[in-house]
Amino acid sequence: MMPSENPREHAVVIEPRDEHNQLLVARTHPPAWKNPSAKPVYNMVAIGGGTAGIIAALGAAGLGAASALVEKHLLGGDCLNFGCVPSKALLASAQAAYDARHTAHLGVNLQGEVQVDFAAVMQRLRARRAAISEHDSAERFTKLGVDVHLGGAKFTSPETIEVGGQTLRFRRACIATGGRAAIPEIAGLRDVGYLTNETVFSLTELPQRLLVVGGGPIGCELAQAFARLGSRVTIVQRPDRLLPHDEPDASAIVAQQFANESIAVYTACEVARTSQQHGVIEVELKFAGGQAAGPQKIVVDKILIAAGRQPNVADLGLEVAGVKYTSRGIEVNDFLQTSNPKIYASGDVIGRQLFTHAADAMSRAVLQNAFFFGSKRLSQLVIPRCTYTDPEIASIGLTASQLSEKNIPFTSYREEITRNDRAAIEGDTQGFALVHCAKGTGKVLGATIVARNAGDMIGELSLLVTQKLPLGTLASVVHCYPTQIEMLKRLGDQFNKTRLTPSVAWLLKSILRWR
Repeated sequence: MMPSENPREHAVVIEPRDEHNQLLVARTHPPAWKNPSAKPVYNMVAIGGGTAGIIAALGAAGLGAASALVEKHLLGGDCLNFGCVPSKALLASAQAAYDARHTAHLGVNLQGEVQVDFAAVMQRLRARRAAISEHDSAERFTKLGVDVHLGGAKFTSPETIEVGGQTLRFRRACIATGGRAAIPEIAGLRDVGYLTNETVFSLTELPQRLLVVGGGPIGCELAQAFARLGSRVTIVQRPDRLLPHDEPDASAIVAQQFANESIAVYTACEVARTSQQHGVIEVELKFAGGQAAGPQKIVVDKILIAAGRQPNVADLGLEVAGVKYTSRGIEVNDFLQTSNPKIYASGDVIGRQLFTHAADAMSRAVLQNAFFFGSKRLSQLVIPRCTYTDPEIASIGLTASQLSEKNIPFTSYREEITRNDRAAIEGDTQGFALVHCAKGTGKVLGATIVARNAGDMIGELSLLVTQKLPLGTLASVVHCYPTQIEMLKRLGDQFNKTRLTPSVAWLLKSILRWR
């Protein structure tokens, strides 16, 4: 079949239309792109050009297989375009602004008020994103042996997809269409307008008053960033605390930091109604139980929705392909196979472990299972997670409450950051490392680190879980001094001390007397 001259219904546009966004689009959805002629059959077709789809397509091509990657919007997916990359660029500027305002304890006094040029912050964000987009470009993937088809994909049978007027036949396929922001039903919301992670990074003017709906990782990260850049930020959270899936002590530290930064947080609360009045947005709040724990109404300039995610499963023809799904995502077995054994699913579209690194790990498992009769199980993947607030919260495995709910006996070991020399030197006073081990053994069942660089520190605990090593192993790891990661070594020491039973202590004393 001849290649499609116009595989897309309309050109992709990212606002603002400056040189950086034009470069981004030129790489990740080139306007003049012509889809290649479809091969007679593909060993792997990945639907979705985010991390999960890229790994599946590139991995297959690297093995010498006929591989295709289909994307209807921007290659790179949420991570490059609307998630990890732009958000961390924003957080870097926000951190710099915060640090510049808090130097007195270091004996450094800056003259005058710190000025934030929000337009310059966002321009830098767009520039960094465009530079990184080279790694996710259609040209690069083509050079690596992947047929890149730009356009919407739709299954036409259990083993064929249509895209850009062509039929792609496959032996194996991987659905990796990701997810998007879930929009709550709020009266008047669509009339007043709202931001999501797909539009917030297109801002060129700082919202003076910003309402963030949702106190999960995305909501907390962006709330703190905008507050540090100069917005008056309010968070409305339906659960009774921020970051409800983390250890309570961890979310309490973040809540206290937000209070220190004058971020208003209303928990057990939801938005009942919004309306436009005299050029501003009036927001009516509703507290659980009808008991007002804050104002009944607030006035804001922008609303950011960060109240969860929903999978992209519409208009794929999944019924024709024999692929079962629900509102929570595509159903897969432990080997990431869908109800059609030729089709796998990976990443956010399955509704579990909504992280870029999880999508990467899942698609590596898909490749192993699809091409090598592998038995890599989703349940066996060790996936750490990190919320990039300041301080960061990095975790792995189960929390104490989750272990208790499952009736799993455990022992906890905790090290406060105040006992760490590097933290004391730099003035970090809020944080800890906490590990839950199977009772009677050193097997790590769950862990949480709260520290400025917790995301960089969780790796050692991930290694313990992956390699099934006991917590005491960390006592033998030599770390550079002074570093905050030494907290983990102290946890290893704590565990090893518990092994010094009265019998062992008596034996050691006897040996020492003899020597």
